[in-house]
Amino acid sequence: MSEETHLRPEFVASFPTPMERGVMYVSIEYNNCGHLCACGCGLEVITPLSPAQWAITYDGESISIWPSVGNWSLPCRSHYIVDRSRVRWARSFTEREIERNRTRDRALLEEQDSENEQLIDKRTDSAGITSDFLGADRSRVGTWKWLISRVRRLMS
Repeated sequence: MSEETHLRPEFVASFPTPMERGVMYVSIEYNNCGHLCACGCGLEVITPLSPAQWAITYDGESISIWPSVGNWSLPCRSHYIVDRSRVRWARSFTEREIERNRTRDRALLEEQDSENEQLIDKRTDSAGITSDFLGADRSRVGTWKWLISRVRRLMS
């Protein structure tokens, strides 16, 4: 593992290219964080922020991310927690643990997607919009859901 043990928070609209080592970029607008892997391999790590994925805490100076960052798809397979901007290394997971984690994560994401779709339907219904528009709205939600699932599958 690298000597790097600190990730300085920087709030941005979108991530710079290239990212700078030692910086945790936070995009509230796009609900995600990005940084170069803490192990020093130089690969980008993106952590989507949502109830089913990661959450951040910012105390005005430092950032914490929960749960841990497990880079199972990267060659380094690093695993760490970002706690008050410090990287705290976590143990390696077995293949079985990784698969259980991925299965649980997929179930949480599907549950969240279902809840979001129901919320959109309720908002649309309460606005008194015609059923033709409602059908088109559901179609758009389905397309986005499909696209997001494909991106997530590529990332895992």
